[in-house]
Amino acid sequence: MPDARDVSPYDALLLLSFGGPEGPDDVVPFLENVTRGRGIPKERLKEVGQHYFLFGGVSPINDQNRALLDALRKDFAEHGLDLPVYWGNRNWAPYLTDTLREMVRDGRRRILVLATSAYASYSGCRQYRENLADALAALEAEGLELPKVDKLRHYFNHPGFLEPMIDGVLRSLAELPEDVRDGAHLAFSTHSIPTASADTSGPVEEHGDGGAYVKQHLDVAQQIADAVRERTGVDHPWQLVYQSRSGAPHIPWLEPDICDHLDERHAAGAPAVVIAPIGFVSDHMEVLYDLDTEAKARAEELGLPMRRSATVGADPRFAAAIRELVAERAAVERGQDVTPCALGALGASHNLCPVGCCPARAPRPVAAGADSTYA
Repeated sequence: MPDARDVSPYDALLLLSFGGPEGPDDVVPFLENVTRGRGIPKERLKEVGQHYFLFGGVSPINDQNRALLDALRKDFAEHGLDLPVYWGNRNWAPYLTDTLREMVRDGRRRILVLATSAYASYSGCRQYRENLADALAALEAEGLELPKVDKLRHYFNHPGFLEPMIDGVLRSLAELPEDVRDGAHLAFSTHSIPTASADTSGPVEEHGDGGAYVKQHLDVAQQIADAVRERTGVDHPWQLVYQSRSGAPHIPWLEPDICDHLDERHAAGAPAVVIAPIGFVSDHMEVLYDLDTEAKARAEELGLPMRRSATVGADPRFAAAIRELVAERAAVERGQDVTPCALGALGASHNLCPVGCCPARAPRPVAAGADSTYA
């Protein structure tokens, strides 16, 4: 690894996340931001918002991001890394444009971006890059000097992301009754997306049959299942499953849904299930509602013992992984030879999103890629 204290040419890190409401009055305006341009009536948004109202109108994602910010700043300070960390959201305060404006006024000129999405897909990567371009366009219209913005590579197979999830599955297995523990099935869950979007995820050469999105999740699931077998001596059956579908019924999305999977596992005689939400960095609303509420209720109806393992969140190993990724990318920008840290069969992801990677239905300006509108 390169010297973790040398982050030149970068002078700031931006934590870029989805955002979420922090009170009942925020829910509908937040959903209006998320669905802007789709013409969804406010009454329909109120129905969708019931998931948030069940939790007092508060999404846990913002507090989780605050915890991650603290973990990053603590880790950076302990390792002599002089790099300020900022936070901006796509859909709620602190808004991305406001944070970038603050960074420019603070004199930041080379910015690295950490997106709270570990995998390749339109919604998990390119859409963040579109939002970055929108924010840069707004600053340009204000006459501000634009910084150069780069995005950290996908970190789904970095050990600092994998190890906390492995430990989470092991803890969940240990919480199951002893008589069903060894026979428990593992359900590795991630966000369902349209199959057309999955098929075009990642670089062009990886398009088709689920694209990079499915390949990356399968690689992570296999690594976790292998690690669990090595540490327990038990080979648990596993499957990649999906949750949080939100599209029109006539459009094909990735399946099986987690609740349908629980039905199938119960019918097949599985004694217990551990759900591992590998597609999510933190326990945000879709984890709390789709897994801890809906899936839990389905398992209870079936009489199927179920545990849900933790997401990575602000685990110190994840913070350390981000520090390593920052040092790695900085060394690449300085022209040094770097061996990127990655486990599994797929190797390290690209540093610069190539042309044709995770395309949008309608082309829009993007930043931080080979096809960037802003250099």
